Formats: sequence, structure tokens, C-alpha cells
Amino acid sequence: MTSFIQSYLGFGFGWFVAHLIYILLIALPLMLAVAMIIYADRKIWAAMALRRGPNVVGPFGLLQSFADGLKVFLQETIIPSAANKGLFLLAPIITFTVALMAWAVIPFDAGLVLADINVGLLYILAISSLGVYGVIISGWASNSKYPFYSAMRASAQMISYEVSIGFVLISVVLWSGSFNLSTIVLMQKGYYGFLNGNGFNPLLFPMAIVFFISALAETARAPFDLTEAESELVAGYQTEYSSMSFALFWLGEYANVLLMCALNAILFWGGWLPPLDWAPLYYIPGIIWFFGKILVFFFIFSWVKATVPRYRYDQLMRLGWKIFLPLSLFFVFLVSGFLMLTRYGGGV
Repeated sequence: MTSFIQSYLGFGFGWFVAHLIYILLIALPLMLAVAMIIYADRKIWAAMALRRGPNVVGPFGLLQSFADGLKVFLQETIIPSAANKGLFLLAPIITFTVALMAWAVIPFDAGLVLADINVGLLYILAISSLGVYGVIISGWASNSKYPFYSAMRASAQMISYEVSIGFVLISVVLWSGSFNLSTIVLMQKGYYGFLNGNGFNPLLFPMAIVFFISALAETARAPFDLTEAESELVAGYQTEYSSMSFALFWLGEYANVLLMCALNAILFWGGWLPPLDWAPLYYIPGIIWFFGKILVFFFIFSWVKATVPRYRYDQLMRLGWKIFLPLSLFFVFLVSGFLMLTRYGGGV
């Protein structure tokens, strides 16, 4: 497609137009997906609480998220008089933009990726670490004690669990021998002869569990939603926000949840590969398998939120620093030692 557009518009401008189309093909469906998973989230919570959930706006309530979006769009944007106006408005933009940028390196199928760079995993780490700035800036710029406390909690929580996630990713990189996300997926093909995915690997399965729980904390989802603990912090760092600025935080949060579901599928469960290395399963397009795995992980995210009570903050920090960090560091040594003994012939 890029070469076709360049043949009409020239090399430089054609490249720009082609990649702009690629970006829109990712961003627009992602925004639609966010609207629909908010609906799915509410339906799952309702089913587990024996309620009906959204069921009025549109058939089966499918248009409820769009009605909510229209409502916040038409509301007035209120900025507290003592707030830092520039930073107050910049914070939700940072959160929303960073959540979209990470999808540039996500492979949806073999060869179906916007930027198939060799350091895709490092790019994900760099982009995800920028998300904390939106939270900190919103808490500080609001000039209110509850958002400020929440921002401090969020920064400590996100940084703590990024450390564990980093060591988990090192284990995956050691096993696959690459930072490229497509290569990581392909290295999972035919594991044990007929299974696809690192989740079936006895060395990496514990890291898949640690990564999933750390992803819950990284996205501030229950039971780790201490940044929005209603009984303590009203609504956390979003307390002073309204209208579209609040909606941008909401969209960014769910885009990050989808991103973590996608990374779970890519790093540990075969990405676009079918669960079994069996020829008939490859007739189903890889993107279908990939989206199916994302939906499975999102269901587990919602399941946990509907059923698991919220942690105390000291329990949250203890889990991150005293359990996950030593465990993930131990598995880095375990995986590297196993590879030196098997793949690399006993070391140098």
C-alpha cells in the first residue's frame, strides 16, 4: 500500500499519507473497541452481581457507551480557580496520547504491524513509563489534597510494578533472543511439538502469572485501584476533572488495559498463533486468534475487579517489592542458567 500511494504522491509525501492511514486504521478501531469494552466491563460486573447492566440505550444497551460519551462531550469543562490551567489541561492529553502511542509496535498478525522495530519491547517499556507523568501532573496541577495524595500513590505504585515487569520481560527476551515482538511470537511456535505459546513453558508460566498481576497494578485496576479508592480519595487524581478532560483519562485507562491484554497474548500465549500447532487451525486468520486472546484476558480483568476486594496500600507495596521483585529476579537467573546449559552448550 505504501509503494502504491508513493507512486501517485511522491516518495516523501506518499510515505507520510500511507502511514497516516495506517495510524488511523489502528487508532479509530481502538477507540471503538474502548467504547465497547466499557460496555462489556459493565455487563460482566452486572452478571456477577446478578444484575442486568446497561440494557436501555440501543439494542441490548450496546449504545450506552456512546450516550455516555455524548453526555460528557456536551458538559462544561470546569477548571478550579487555584489550579495551574496549562498543566491541568495537559495531563489528560498526555495520558490519552501515550496510551495510543504504545500500539505502534503491536503485531496483529504476521507482518501486520505499524512499526516492526527490533527494540519493540523497549519501546513499550519507554512509552508505558511516560504514562505516570499524566497522573502526577494532574494531581499536582489540581491544587487539591485528594488528587495530590492519589498522584503520589499512583507514581509509587506504577514505578514499583514496572520494576517487576522489567525483570519478567528480561526472562522472555532471554528465551526468545530478541526484543522484536513479532520474533517473540514466532519463537513460541511448536513448543513441545504441538503447543503454541510460552504459557506452556514451565520456566515462563510463573512469569506469565506475575506479569498478569503486575499488569493489574500497572493499570490501577482492582484489586490495586488504590489511586481511586472512593472511601479515601473521592475519585483520586481525576477528582477535579469534568467533561472531555475526564473522558480522556477514562479512554486512556481502558486503552492501557487493552494494551496489557495484548502484551499478555504476545509475550506468553502465542500472539496471533492458534493455541495448537495444527494445520487446520491456521485457516482462521491470525488477527482473529489475537483478538480472541485479548478478549479472554479482558474478561479475566473484569472478573478480578468484580470479585476480589481491594488491597491495602502496604499490602500492595509488599507484594511488589518483597514478593514479585525477588521472584522475577530469581527467574532471570533460572532462565539464563537453563539456556546456558542447553541452548549454548554449557557456557563460554
